Amino acid sequence: MSHQPRIAITGATGNIGRGVAHNLVGTDTRLRLIVRDASRAPAGATDVAEATYGDRAAAEAALRGVDVLFMVSASESADRVDQHRTFIDAAAAAGVQHVIYTSFLGAAPDAEFTLGRDHWATEEHLRGSGMQVTVLRDSFYLDFLPTLAGEDGVIRGPGGNGRVGAVARADVARSAAAVLRDPAAHVGATYNLTGPQALTLTEVARIITELTGRTTTYHVETIDEAYASRRHYGAPEWQLDAWVSTYTAIASGALDLVTDTVEQLSGTAPLSLADILRQP
Repeated sequence: MSHQPRIAITGATGNIGRGVAHNLVGTDTRLRLIVRDASRAPAGATDVAEATYGDRAAAEAALRGVDVLFMVSASESADRVDQHRTFIDAAAAAGVQHVIYTSFLGAAPDAEFTLGRDHWATEEHLRGSGMQVTVLRDSFYLDFLPTLAGEDGVIRGPGGNGRVGAVARADVARSAAAVLRDPAAHVGATYNLTGPQALTLTEVARIITELTGRTTTYHVETIDEAYASRRHYGAPEWQLDAWVSTYTAIASGALDLVTDTVEQLSGTAPLSLADILRQP
């Protein structure tokens, strides 16, 4: 592209999309924010379009004139892959040339974390779309780990002694913003984004206890116990599978990975769990 590309960011009212937009404010990047509700768009946004992933017509209209699309994965749902495919098809029809997509570490058709299979299906649809593609495969979010503990301070799940190199949302946003500052340099790349260390859930509990003063422990469940302890929420089966496989993916060793990609892309060392917990 010889001109300054127009970049669209989806999920601009959520943690990742808003963070990416924030990191690009003040640069010469031409931004369009794609949101479900324009009234919730970040203050000061001047180019805002409304669309949902499942609304082909609205998505195509919102993406006209866009060269590069930063696509945050949709909220978890039974039809998330269908929503993604609809939005990707709309992007291609609107003339988008390059999509940067937030996927999941180890995305594969048989990924242990069941939602990783959704990400793989989305990646495959992107690769067949005719558009250029860059994939950011995020580990679990560091910010999410403290929420695994119940009101009693116990993290329960079949995670065994497996380790997870979880990554801070802020680091994903910084890395994505770096890619969007020069998208052509990252065409065809797949990046694994992790934090600075791979932790067991026992270590996660210890760090939470030490940094917050809230006594937190980890109790290893069997897979049957994990399903049984979550059924009272009345969640559909696909959601139960996702919850339980969050832990079995850790136990499997699939997430025991630490890369220097965040620092290579953003120029900043990734945040640790302790760093996250020390934040006000």
